[in-house]
Amino acid sequence: MATLRLGDTAPDFTQESTAGTIRFHEWAGDSWVVLFSHPADFTPVCTTELGKTAALASEFAKRKVKPIAVSVDPVDSHNRWVGDINETQNTTVNFPILADADKKVADLYDMIHPNASTTVTVRSVFIIDPKKTIRTTFTYPASTGRNFDEILRVIDSLQLTDSHKVATPANWKDGDDVIIVPSLQDPAEIAQRFPKGFKAVRPYLRITPQPNK
Repeated sequence: MATLRLGDTAPDFTQESTAGTIRFHEWAGDSWVVLFSHPADFTPVCTTELGKTAALASEFAKRKVKPIAVSVDPVDSHNRWVGDINETQNTTVNFPILADADKKVADLYDMIHPNASTTVTVRSVFIIDPKKTIRTTFTYPASTGRNFDEILRVIDSLQLTDSHKVATPANWKDGDDVIIVPSLQDPAEIAQRFPKGFKAVRPYLRITPQPNK
């Protein structure tokens, strides 16, 4: 199928997992979702990534985000791998791993890139909002582990900019100054939304302290 783009509806699916049968849209509910793929079970980079995801459980929870992993191995392999992850990464995997042996999810989300490998997924990440809209995608090669600080940073930016008329600048982190969107020009609304004021670096570049989420 065609590559999924930002703003597209995340495809729904039903697939088995380490947490039983997942009906994706139903399982997601009104939460944000991070759907991320792994080339294979019992591989070193994937083991560290799933361990890191489990260690960040409280960070995902406070952002109302549900992580869900996928690889093309079967459930029994996943279950054995979870024990290995828990032991080697000193954590407890507390999110589902989809068993995509028939590559249903991998095909829906275009996770297999034939020029990289015809059999295993690349390291795809889809950040999906409560309306089931794809808001951000990342694609990493199999040899490079994902930056989970960046995944959380993007979620923070999306959630902030959804509720305020701001954008986040380069290398922004939660709590840093933000940019008032250029389309907001009404002085009364600006004063109401940003009572701490702003610095006009240029007419199109107005910096203000981050508003409360």
